[in-house]
Amino acid sequence: MTEPFELLSIGEPLLEYNSSAPPGSGQRERFTPHFGGDTSTVAIAAARQGARAAYISAVGADSAGDALMALWQREGVGTGFVRRSSAQPTGIYFVSHDEAGHHFSYYRSGSAASAYGTAELPRAAIGVARVLHASGISLGISNSAADAVLEAIDVARAGGAQVSFDTNYRPRLWPPRRAAGVIHEAVRGADIAFPGLDDAAALTGLADPDAVADFYLRLGPRLVVLKMGSQGALLATPDHRLRVAPHACSPVDATGAGDVFCGSFLARCIAGDPPEAAVRYAGCAAALSTMGFGAVGPIPRADAVWAALAPA
Repeated sequence: MTEPFELLSIGEPLLEYNSSAPPGSGQRERFTPHFGGDTSTVAIAAARQGARAAYISAVGADSAGDALMALWQREGVGTGFVRRSSAQPTGIYFVSHDEAGHHFSYYRSGSAASAYGTAELPRAAIGVARVLHASGISLGISNSAADAVLEAIDVARAGGAQVSFDTNYRPRLWPPRRAAGVIHEAVRGADIAFPGLDDAAALTGLADPDAVADFYLRLGPRLVVLKMGSQGALLATPDHRLRVAPHACSPVDATGAGDVFCGSFLARCIAGDPPEAAVRYAGCAAALSTMGFGAVGPIPRADAVWAALAPA
């Protein structure tokens, strides 16, 4: 009998075109195809760390959808819960870089993933998984997708699975007041919350890391992992706080680093690590992923992360 998946991730996958021109180089931009979608990256990162992961979504019956299906199969991410649509396309986006950071241009309106609804949920698989992961983007792409995510959270909790949720707020998808209401409703059903410091400023008006952690703990998660980019991460429970400094690296592209952090953290928790060890591992994995271009290609595998964490 096939073992159930340990991690199920739900949301929108995208084909990415990433500029390889270094910031400030003056070089003409040339876009190289890669893969994106926050929750897809989480599933791949978890799989590269050894977790049995699968994806819940929809892609078009097009070349972009074919490429994503082939990617997940290469990465060992289960595709049995990905619907193929002949009526809606697979979403795409472009990434460019300058001295201020990386910038995104999305072409995702009417994507197959945005048409996903509650009727397509693999309820039996969700009920026996160890962890269900979703994000604010999973909620923000459409009303039907939001309904599916909230229903999936209910199914996971009823089956005893843990729920992981990344706030991942995108202003282009919806205004902050409406996003906060829906995102925070999802967080109330989560065991582990991954807010970002920038997200929190938009959704809560708070800037102090401890205040942000307090806010999300009050919503109900037993564990809050606040992602703070160059400031590292804050791990918080109702009675414990741990700040973890960022892992030293030479970044060239931070695309997907926060998603690599989430996937790596969840994989280590599934493997039995305590949160304090998992957050240090995840910080290292995320840092290593910034040393190459694209969301997926630079994701490190476990042996590279362990080598980077080993004492000099």
